Amino acid sequence: MTVWLFLAALLGGALNSVAGGGSFVTLPALLYAGITPVVANATSTLALWPGSVSSAIAYRHDIRTPNPALLLLGSASLIGGLLGALLLVRTSDTSFMRLLPWLMLLAAATFTFGGRVRLGRSVTDAERSLEARSRAFTTVRWKMLGILLVQLAIATYGGYFGGGMGIMMLAALSVAGMTDIHEMNGLKALLGATINGVALAEFIRSHTVSWGPGLVMVVGGIIGGYAGAALARKTERRVVRAIVIAIGWSMTIYFFFLRARP
Repeated sequence: MTVWLFLAALLGGALNSVAGGGSFVTLPALLYAGITPVVANATSTLALWPGSVSSAIAYRHDIRTPNPALLLLGSASLIGGLLGALLLVRTSDTSFMRLLPWLMLLAAATFTFGGRVRLGRSVTDAERSLEARSRAFTTVRWKMLGILLVQLAIATYGGYFGGGMGIMMLAALSVAGMTDIHEMNGLKALLGATINGVALAEFIRSHTVSWGPGLVMVVGGIIGGYAGAALARKTERRVVRAIVIAIGWSMTIYFFFLRARP
């Protein structure tokens, strides 16, 4: 079982850094290992958080977002992540299992239909330039409040469950005017690490983490997250996305089947 959890975290960390959807693997693996639902969800956050940090480090040279925008997005992520975590620790296992198929459905649908946001589009040199990035954020300054509210909602969802959170952030960043997918992935990893980090702090405070399986998965998540980010530019993203989509819908159908059983 230890090897199984390690491999699940390895795959989940790699998928998160390349295309997202790592929780489609880690959460079912923990449930299969006999961890109770709410604790399994919190432990999945522990498993994937170091990988998102290592992905953000791997992408650090691609993140050139202006500091004021980073501060605002980071603040919304912290607040939302904490709100989501507080909601989760106050949810019973029975209630969470009733919600889980619908959360998986939302995540799978978001990943499937939201993943078209500029993922396969090449970026011109002009779009990569700092001038283009600054102009993009300037032209949407009037939308900033709306973008922050969207990020707050995404972060709250992420602190509670998190499946599909990355693709939601990519869509929001695209609306904000960003076009460089590598910078968008880096910012997604940074904000995701922020959301999951504050959520994890609450899970630890409330004793909602299963440390034995979690620490095994942390190692796999770190290796998978860093390796996945390093290989992201060499990977055919559509192939990886197709695999994640297949896993996501399979897990969604499976949890709806469990819910329907007497």
